[in-house]
Amino acid sequence: MTAETRRPAPDALSDPELACPVSPVVDIVFSRWTTPVLWSLHTFGCQRFVQLERRIKGITPKVLTQRLRQLERDGLVVRTYHPEVPPRVEYEISDLGATLAPLFAHLADWSAGHLDHVEAARRRYDDAGSPRP
Repeated sequence: MTAETRRPAPDALSDPELACPVSPVVDIVFSRWTTPVLWSLHTFGCQRFVQLERRIKGITPKVLTQRLRQLERDGLVVRTYHPEVPPRVEYEISDLGATLAPLFAHLADWSAGHLDHVEAARRRYDDAGSPRP
């Protein structure tokens, strides 16, 4: 590969999506609470709101509601309302959301193989003190 083929196109310098075409996906899938919600629905299947809330430590009901609504809007989660007394609502990962499973599996593998290296690098950095300008 030559230096010319590695240079970004002029448009890529002004448009972040052209500079990094995965940016929109990262924005959708890897926000703070999205990944734990999708992981839980993929791993444990269809769940009610309270079940998700219990599984995802630290998430507030307000934030969980926001995340579920956004994931439903993005087509990654399906919300099913059951008109019973009392009403019951269940959430499950959609077919589209399930296509992210290989990505999550790769990230889990990477984490298992490399997270200890990241932690060691952080300790070395912190022990040396932050770099000075």
